[in-house]
Amino acid sequence: MTTLKDSVIINRPPEAVFEWFTHFTENYRSWHKDHILAKWVKGKNLEKGSVLYAEEYLGGRLEKLSFEITNCVPNELIEYKVLFPESIVCSGGSFSIEPYNGGSVFTATLSFRFGGVLSKVAGKRAEAIRVHMKEEGENLKVLLEK
Repeated sequence: MTTLKDSVIINRPPEAVFEWFTHFTENYRSWHKDHILAKWVKGKNLEKGSVLYAEEYLGGRLEKLSFEITNCVPNELIEYKVLFPESIVCSGGSFSIEPYNGGSVFTATLSFRFGGVLSKVAGKRAEAIRVHMKEEGENLKVLLEK
């Protein structure tokens, strides 16, 4: 198992960062230039068991992804699992928000099942995911600090 992780300091309290995620489908396209759409297809926003469908470009390739919320602690944590067929490679991830010096540390993680094999077979793909995650963190900081 390999986990990619990216953190950024956002000069806003955890409540403000979490509030942005409660409007995820409305905010998705502004979060990253490669995001196309996001919509809840089952359940309600961020409730355990809810399913989000999203489309985005990753490394120039259109990805159609579904995620199930597995845990949500307001102002602290959102955990999700990736659904089939992408779940074969990526088991899931999280967004955590920790208080820091009057603001927050926002951390995104993604876990992959094949570890070292993944980086050898899909090195360019893994790098595209790393870059995308970093850009999302930087963009979120800009959006919230306006």
